[in-house]
Amino acid sequence: MVTGLDDPQLANIALKTGAYGYIIKPFECNEVLIDVANALRRRRLEIENRAHRDELEQMVLQRTESLRHALKGLELAAEETIRRLAIAAEFRDDETARHIQRMSMYCALLARLSGLDHARCELIRIASPMHDIGKIGTPDNILLKPGKFTPEEFKVMTRHTDIGHRILLGSDAELLKLAATIAWTHHESFDGTGYPRGLAGAAIPLEGRIAAIADAFDALTSKRVYKPAYPVAQAVDLMQSHRGKQFDPALLDTFFGSMSQVTAIRNQYADSQVTS
Repeated sequence: MVTGLDDPQLANIALKTGAYGYIIKPFECNEVLIDVANALRRRRLEIENRAHRDELEQMVLQRTESLRHALKGLELAAEETIRRLAIAAEFRDDETARHIQRMSMYCALLARLSGLDHARCELIRIASPMHDIGKIGTPDNILLKPGKFTPEEFKVMTRHTDIGHRILLGSDAELLKLAATIAWTHHESFDGTGYPRGLAGAAIPLEGRIAAIADAFDALTSKRVYKPAYPVAQAVDLMQSHRGKQFDPALLDTFFGSMSQVTAIRNQYADSQVTS
């Protein structure tokens, strides 16, 4: 900026608003040339710095996207590993991969209908397939028995909840903590008559109460070594007869109040063992 005013305040304003220099008349030509050269050099550096900054920002965006993609791949791989381990645990008693999928989707549906946020619903969906992982420690002669258990056999069978809990316990990962809780509590009954600890009502974690309903509904409507597949209406009636006893009454009402969504899941993950 070239001016005849020797005003420090004006000079300060000019420099703050973008001027590269403040020249007061009269001036020497060499002084102007030096100031112009300095201004051009500063401007060139600003342009180079801006270009470098834009390049760095683009690199950060690309790296972030790559990391996001890699993380998504790890999440999918972890979920697939969990699902396959759950299938392996249940493979011995003729329960199918489709059962695992249906049960986990029922859990996610009921969790969402209960007002849990998306992240928690997803965590429940991924963790719930491990609910019976403790069956890996149940002898075949009990696990595959077609008839009614003796009292001693039933006692052995109930241990799968404790075994599953011990397998999954001790991790800092929220997913495995939740899976351990579900494995330990999905056979607790709302009235306190369940196992392994005889918890009742709200003392049973919500995820355990959700899994109890999802697992029972799919077990009833699927063929097992000890029973045929029940029609949906019969399964609903049977579970309603245990409302407030085995099952949380509010959750059961919510589940059966959304049968169109339940049916959609059954149809999407149907196998030859389920019946209408």
